[in-house]
Amino acid sequence: MSDSPAIRGTTRLLGLLGYPVGHSLSPVMHNAALARLGLDLVYVPLPVAPADLPQAVAGLRRAGFVGFNVTIPHKQAIVPLLDTLTPEAKGAGAVNTVRVETDGSLTGTNTDIEGFMGPIETVPFQGAATILGCGGSALAVALGCAQLGFTRIHVVGRDPAKLAAFKSHLHPAATVEIDLWEQLESLLPGTGLLINTTPVGMIPATEASPLEDLGALPLKACVYDLIYRPRPTRLLQLAVARSLQTFDGLGMLVGQAEAAFYFWTGCKPPTQLMLQTACKALAHD
Repeated sequence: MSDSPAIRGTTRLLGLLGYPVGHSLSPVMHNAALARLGLDLVYVPLPVAPADLPQAVAGLRRAGFVGFNVTIPHKQAIVPLLDTLTPEAKGAGAVNTVRVETDGSLTGTNTDIEGFMGPIETVPFQGAATILGCGGSALAVALGCAQLGFTRIHVVGRDPAKLAAFKSHLHPAATVEIDLWEQLESLLPGTGLLINTTPVGMIPATEASPLEDLGALPLKACVYDLIYRPRPTRLLQLAVARSLQTFDGLGMLVGQAEAAFYFWTGCKPPTQLMLQTACKALAHD
């Protein structure tokens, strides 16, 4: 069976709502999986500026969409526009996947949590989880760290107002410490898992890193960068130079896509195909 989508008069739509979306690997991954399973669906990019989000969501609700992913900068802004949230979305205070129900109502969930945990759920960490950044992805990561059993979770940011907003979105039951960037140096020696949720190091600024000196990290620490373009990022290159275990964002991307696919269709996608398709697309960068 071909892994290229066939468009018919009966074909229904899935998509990615964000701004920008041109860099995303989600369309190639999902369309390959849809074609392999013979589902009459196609996945399309949907670039929507922040000011246009309410109108766009209303349009998708009425345009026959089956569902859509949500990415930067809409993961938190979309929450009040939805009718129902799953426990995962409520806990994270952010949504990355929306399903259009048969009555036209919108249900939001967060598959970033599952996607983040997948690559590292069997790693025996020692120490705290330290999260760089305080956006929508950091919310999901903090919840994932709690589910992985971390008893100390630090979220580090530069803007006190954004850190306060982060704390207000986080579920009250989550035990997370909020720290300013100036405190980061003192946190590194006790860190077992360092996670970058900021865009620093992403294309086109590939020479940048949120941290230039990882010398204070323990030798058994792991470094996880949610960025998957480029591979590896400057941060992960620095970690490898210290012989630290590293993870990039591709495993999380595939994991969250697999969970979203199932949320929309009830079908388990061919995960290996999604990974291979993503790697092939990255090879052309």
